[in-house]
Amino acid sequence: MTATINILGLSGSLRQQSAHTAILNTVAERLTGQVRLTLHGLESIPPYNEDYDGVHAPQAVSDLRAAVAAADGVLIGSPEYNHGMSGVLKNALDWLSRPHGKSVLAGLPVLGFTASPAFTGGVRAHQQLNETLWAVRAALVVYPQIVIGDVHRKIEHGRLADGAARTFLLDGIGALIEQINQATKEKIDGDNPRR
Repeated sequence: MTATINILGLSGSLRQQSAHTAILNTVAERLTGQVRLTLHGLESIPPYNEDYDGVHAPQAVSDLRAAVAAADGVLIGSPEYNHGMSGVLKNALDWLSRPHGKSVLAGLPVLGFTASPAFTGGVRAHQQLNETLWAVRAALVVYPQIVIGDVHRKIEHGRLADGAARTFLLDGIGALIEQINQATKEKIDGDNPRR
């Protein structure tokens, strides 16, 4: 494929020194060729309220939905708070799940990762993230769970410095890109059926 692949990065942490944002920035800098990752902040997304959805959706929500709709795939990083994904991320996914049955995430290739100072690397949050993405019918990338334990020791100067963790994550990005290319090919084939 020669067209640019646009991946949207979402960090479930709002901290200025967020490990997840640092990891997403690391990925953005390491992508080569026609692949680009752009981060979209979640700090302006209000708590989900169906009364303010639809034509009344807040501008920050409309912007997020448009960014997801324009992306070829999504890379999501979630911290683990109290054995679950962050409320910030769950709230954003709730907005993205609407309108019911017409989520902009439906059918879109998505890869998730978690990171934590604990040795478990946020594995419980990863499972919750996957369950939510399954519920909105996102096309989850088939790849082993990317969980980065002891993350506070693996971030240096605002980037993921641990070589093994970085390689495993970038291999996952490779699987995401393959899935995006396959989805693009299927769409092209579907738009141009053989007669």
